[in-house]
Amino acid sequence: MHSRLTVLSGPSGVGKSTVVAELRRSSPQIWQSISVTTRPPRPGEVDGRDYFFVDDAGFDRLIADGAMLEWARLYGRHRYGTPRGPVEEKLKEGVPCLLEIDVAGARQVRRAAPDARLVFLAPPSWEELVRRLTGRGTEPPEVVARRLAVAKQELAAAGEFDVTLVNTSVATVCRRLVALMVQ
Repeated sequence: MHSRLTVLSGPSGVGKSTVVAELRRSSPQIWQSISVTTRPPRPGEVDGRDYFFVDDAGFDRLIADGAMLEWARLYGRHRYGTPRGPVEEKLKEGVPCLLEIDVAGARQVRRAAPDARLVFLAPPSWEELVRRLTGRGTEPPEVVARRLAVAKQELAAAGEFDVTLVNTSVATVCRRLVALMVQ
């Protein structure tokens, strides 16, 4: 294995978190960056495991200090980003690194780390993406509607990525993702 940075991106609801959870279980040698966010934890989420939860002032300090590899404000509300230090440390150690981020963040990583491999996770169909997003039950209808509007734009960006994987099977996507990361 080598230490190339891989970015997994795609629209909200496509299954990125599910794929990453399976990848962490099946391939613990691959390190996944933990994002920083200003949103409150969802039920079951743990600070430092799922995200680093910070307030707006803390996020502002990270940006000002140049400590973020990428960041974005999503859906006009909360900010998410990737802390730069841990990624750089793992890459120097020769550990394969995975970022699970949105399309805008993937574009920022492309500029900051041009040799990163960008992987787009696509849904099997638009109808399936709608079903997954509405089936979560974690957000009000207006938030789901905003996510679906953004998802249409993000799906149009798939051509900007090095590889597109269609999420018809989590196990298959994981195998393909691991194969890409260890080439």
